[in-house]
Amino acid sequence: MSEPLQNISINQLRHHLHGGSNDASLGNDFFLKEIRYDNSMQQLRHPFRFDGYIGLFCLSGSFTVEINMKRYKIRPNNFMVCVPGYIMHICDIDTTPSEDLHFIIVAMSKDYMPAIRLDVNRLFNEGMTVLETPVVSLNEKEYALCKKYMDLALDVLSSTLSDKKGVLSHLIASVMHLFSQIWDRHIESARSTGTAATPRNKMIFEQFLKLVAEYHTTYRNMAFYAERMCLTPKYLSKLIKQASGRSAPEWIDSFVILEAKNLLKYSDTTIKEIVYRLHFPNQSVFYKFFKAHTGMTPSEYRNS
Repeated sequence: MSEPLQNISINQLRHHLHGGSNDASLGNDFFLKEIRYDNSMQQLRHPFRFDGYIGLFCLSGSFTVEINMKRYKIRPNNFMVCVPGYIMHICDIDTTPSEDLHFIIVAMSKDYMPAIRLDVNRLFNEGMTVLETPVVSLNEKEYALCKKYMDLALDVLSSTLSDKKGVLSHLIASVMHLFSQIWDRHIESARSTGTAATPRNKMIFEQFLKLVAEYHTTYRNMAFYAERMCLTPKYLSKLIKQASGRSAPEWIDSFVILEAKNLLKYSDTTIKEIVYRLHFPNQSVFYKFFKAHTGMTPSEYRNS
């Protein structure tokens, strides 16, 4: 039985993106590279999970990427962020000629974040805005500023400095703060038409999403998450609704449906095995759950 996903490391990502720096001083926690299209990128057309953080800054060309089963067109001036647990794959690359595709990518492991002393939740997990909008378009000034930072980081990478990792740690911290300011602009814009949430509600929401991302294949009942967060199910549901505009069960179900779609679309795992993996009591319950959320039975979705 085939596994539906690759779980790739930074070294594997570096390999798929035409090599990259082999400087051992950067270790396995950090990867920065200016990329032009190469056939090795085709290996990323299979869905994968990367247990770290990816930032991609598109300079020219375009491609379509699927993130958590939703498609996004990446164009020049776009910046994309993916956080641990995201399911990704490249759907197609629009390159005529292929040299047109040009971007800068930075990838960091979760272990690398403490080294640059950043509150990653504050920067990249700001509620549903980043979860549902991982791609933003930079304005002219933002693009120019980001490009200067990225060029400086690449210059450090290609230099003869003895402690590149130390220098890059401080520079990347500055870059991340810049990106957080840019993201704030998009977040505030989304909030102006969305649901207002207090800082405490947002903190509870982020904690809830992390738990759901970790346990959704096993637990779908509110009681489990409420107990883990030392709250009552009713109160937790109220806070999640206030913070995101969606109910807590809706968030849990969306994670489960994403996992089920991925197994149906990208693997030959039997439906019986999917029912077992997702801890449904039987196939009938799973069929009803899946059809209620997608309008199709699991078999119809797989065949479509």
